[in-house]
Amino acid sequence: MAKYKRAKKAKSGKVKKIKAAKNTRRTRKISQTRQLRHPKQTLKSTKYIFVTGGMSGLGKGLITSSAAKLLQSMGYNISIIKIDPYVNVDAGTMSPFEHGEVFVTSDGYESDQDLGVYERFLNKNLGKEHNITTGRIYWQVIQKERQGKYLGKTVQIIPHITNEIQDEIKKVAEDENADFCIVEIGGTVGDIESSPFLEAARQLAFHENVKYIHAVFIPESTLKEQKTKIAQHSVQKLREMGIQPNILMTRSETPLNEEARKKLSLFCNVKESNIFSFHYIGEIYRMPLVFYEQDFDKILLKEFGMQEKKANLHEWRRTIEKKSKANKNITIGIVGKYSKLEDSYISIEQALKHCEYNFGININIEWLDAEKIEKGFLLSNLQLDGILVPGGFGARGIAGKIKAIEYARENNIPFLGLCLGFQLAAIEFARNKLGMREANSTEFSKTKNPIIYLLPGQDLNKLGGTMRLGDCECKIRKKSLAHKIYKKVNIAERHRHRYEFNNKYKKRFENAGMLFSGTSDDKYKLGEILELKNQEHPFFLATQYHAEFTSRFEKPSPVFMEFVRACSEGV
Repeated sequence: MAKYKRAKKAKSGKVKKIKAAKNTRRTRKISQTRQLRHPKQTLKSTKYIFVTGGMSGLGKGLITSSAAKLLQSMGYNISIIKIDPYVNVDAGTMSPFEHGEVFVTSDGYESDQDLGVYERFLNKNLGKEHNITTGRIYWQVIQKERQGKYLGKTVQIIPHITNEIQDEIKKVAEDENADFCIVEIGGTVGDIESSPFLEAARQLAFHENVKYIHAVFIPESTLKEQKTKIAQHSVQKLREMGIQPNILMTRSETPLNEEARKKLSLFCNVKESNIFSFHYIGEIYRMPLVFYEQDFDKILLKEFGMQEKKANLHEWRRTIEKKSKANKNITIGIVGKYSKLEDSYISIEQALKHCEYNFGININIEWLDAEKIEKGFLLSNLQLDGILVPGGFGARGIAGKIKAIEYARENNIPFLGLCLGFQLAAIEFARNKLGMREANSTEFSKTKNPIIYLLPGQDLNKLGGTMRLGDCECKIRKKSLAHKIYKKVNIAERHRHRYEFNNKYKKRFENAGMLFSGTSDDKYKLGEILELKNQEHPFFLATQYHAEFTSRFEKPSPVFMEFVRACSEGV
């Protein structure tokens, strides 16, 4: 009898387990169905802002950065993305003449220069995920198609490409748990290249809280009348894409007048209060204050139905006012090979600007063509307080840069070398102090004395994303100029190069008066910083890394700060 009861009890338990399993499967199915109907929400209800433009060169990056700064100053967590409609996967293989400077992020991504603008305004590191290109989107979709992830469907621009774009945008916002995600769409409304991105921006508004800011150009006639027709056509083109802008940013030489504002409001279907003057003021770091004075921050929150909150730009304003009282002027010569296009060195230019604001001085940049120096132009004809030799690739203009370095070293003029400038400072020293007249880099020619040579493991058949890129750790010697600058032993700075100082020559350099005060913190002990041991020189320092990439308006690069300090002390 007891045996029968135990068997009956066991059978009953087994039935209960089966029923429980069925209920679990049913619950899981219901849950999955609900998830399909109601996609998983982010921890925060992220609000999305798309910035578009009626033509190139309007300053969409500045609008994006200024809007982000205002929201950040209110205490909101900001995510920011740049969309580039070109088919390149990234900007790594682009010539500076083609697209301006290639900016490098801390994770080693080579991006459009707008990511540098964002970082300088927000004082925040960005990465690969913050730059979306046509090439990257198509690459990802094609890979998924090859893996059979579309279940045999015909892969099309809509919905597959536009869905991929939306997924990439939302992923960044979700990963960063952002209050606001601001997305700048590069190019011009109406271009074929940007159409899929605009369509994705339109579709995103179906299931997310989205607003659109559109930048337009307002030219002036010979009679100084502000003309709005170009702006009207631009908005019309955007509306044809299914997007009605919530806010207009008008790019003009002078502040937008009321007559032009009324016309734009009437023909573009945008409230007058939502039309802002984005006029030329000369200083980009003043732009958040210009927007703030027009109540842009209040209007933006109002558009999202949010409670009014005041932006806090007190420190930002104080720093700008400090420069407005500047009474000292210095001139720094930048010896470049891309000097005809100043955007090629925009991070260097901005790093010097940050020093201007911090010290309250005026820095005049003298753009010097290295090839002209080769042909006999004398630097002694100029009153230079400092000389800077930036990065670059290839043999063109190298002799002129080396002449400039020699001039700075021998005439006690403060000198800063960056990347290629570091390599050329080593070559100049080897030729003129060590007597190695054939010293050179294997990038330029075959030589008996390869002071600079190709990094181990580099493949010249693959150019995109194959260099030493992003943050690399560096160990600094104590009691050196580098240690005085950083005030610490361990640092990390951003790199972008293929060639390296040949450690075979290191002892000969140091015996002759050149100190390698910074080396990579790994088994290779690669040269990162060089400086003259002779303290009689006011400032002679070069870095294999790009110190300019980490300089911010609120936190200037310490390397640039000390260089500018040395330049100004002689004035």
